[in-house]
Amino acid sequence: DMNAIYTERRDALLKGLNAIGLDVKPPKATFYVWAPVPEGYDSMGFSKLLLEEAGIVATPGVGFGDYGEGYIRFALTQSVERINEAVERMEKLKI
Repeated sequence: DMNAIYTERRDALLKGLNAIGLDVKPPKATFYVWAPVPEGYDSMGFSKLLLEEAGIVATPGVGFGDYGEGYIRFALTQSVERINEAVERMEKLKI
């Protein structure tokens, strides 16, 4: 049952992030989604923008080492409805 829930959440987030222009690939075995940050941002700056301007928590990739820079990480811990709401908030940022 949990696999189905996380798959639904993952698919909703991937669809939304790709629709706003972030080239996101599906994770293979985790309930996290890694997304590249838009051009002109680093992972801290983009995470800060999401938090302060859209109320969205995403973990800056730089916290995971040098190879994480340029990415942010989303956890699939919220409902599909909340994920869709977060994507709508990101759309309003015009990133």
